[in-house]
Amino acid sequence: METRTGKNFSAVDAGAWRDLAQHVYGHPKGGSFRGKLFLKELLGMTSMEVSLGRLPPGAGLPFLHRHQEHEEVYIFVGGRGQFQVDGEILEVHEGTVVRVAPDGARSWRNNSTGDLYYICVQATQGTMKGDTTRDGVGVDRPMTWPT
Repeated sequence: METRTGKNFSAVDAGAWRDLAQHVYGHPKGGSFRGKLFLKELLGMTSMEVSLGRLPPGAGLPFLHRHQEHEEVYIFVGGRGQFQVDGEILEVHEGTVVRVAPDGARSWRNNSTGDLYYICVQATQGTMKGDTTRDGVGVDRPMTWPT
């Protein structure tokens, strides 16, 4: 997979959601997971981790886990399934967004007949300063696009 970089950006084409099964993540404690692509190293991120995930019907994370410092947000972009946090079961589907604090014991599964797709964003809890609109600064030049 090729990463395109410039002075202030990096970009990668991760491919179609339906093709995520080609990616395999080898978890140091949990074996191999097909359909998981971590983007931190590919994009050279320094303050967060983002991963793209696909779970086929009947699949799920086979263990509960917590984090020491990382807050996570799961954004479900297709399919249906269930997400568990501290024993509470949440039904998830396209449009569901779940935030989990580091101490939350979490896992998820696809209990449907189609693939479940999601984006997971991790960042160190408590490090966001202010809000997005206060951090943004206008650039004094006209906006142009090629014709």
